[in-house]
Amino acid sequence: MTPHPALFRLRILDVMTSRDDRPRHLAAAPPPVPEDSPGNLLTRVARGDEAAFAALYDELAPRIFGLARRILRDPAQAEEVAQEALVEVWRTAGRYDPAKGSATSWALTIAHRRAVDRVRSEQASTERERRAATEERPYDEVVEEATARLERQQVQRCLKGLTDLQREAITLAYYRGYSYREVAELFDTGLPTIKTRMRDGLIRMRDCLGVRVG
Repeated sequence: MTPHPALFRLRILDVMTSRDDRPRHLAAAPPPVPEDSPGNLLTRVARGDEAAFAALYDELAPRIFGLARRILRDPAQAEEVAQEALVEVWRTAGRYDPAKGSATSWALTIAHRRAVDRVRSEQASTERERRAATEERPYDEVVEEATARLERQQVQRCLKGLTDLQREAITLAYYRGYSYREVAELFDTGLPTIKTRMRDGLIRMRDCLGVRVG
């Protein structure tokens, strides 16, 4: 179940009111009209408009929490990540560039990055504990693990050579089990565009990894 909106707002209130570059006394802002798009609301948030942030929160919080929960599989951790992502949206709203994509896609990318970082952190912690509890292992097992680690590092290096959209889309589709249509909906982008970007990204990955076809 998605946490109640009031709960998130209370938790991020202190962060909002402590933002250094925000005027201490804001002029009364007109209440956001229902037809305001996330992009327009985000522009107002960048100026410190708390009413706009409240409206943007209502629009994005359920989707951000849903994305975090799908990746983390843990409601408590998903709530924490969603909270962190919403705080980052508030703090960095001025960095949003409409020319690079929709406001929804921008916010979901922030949430996805934070969720993936949390997964990696948990995996690293588990791996450290496992190593500490593992005694000497057979040589073949060590070689196999080292080879797999090198392959993962090469994949990560090649992923860094893609555009942000290609990298995030391929990660969701091939490492998180999302369908092309689900990826397109998450990024608020047309399905043909997503398929084209992912195809181009996979070709670049193939070339980077030195995979020969035929």
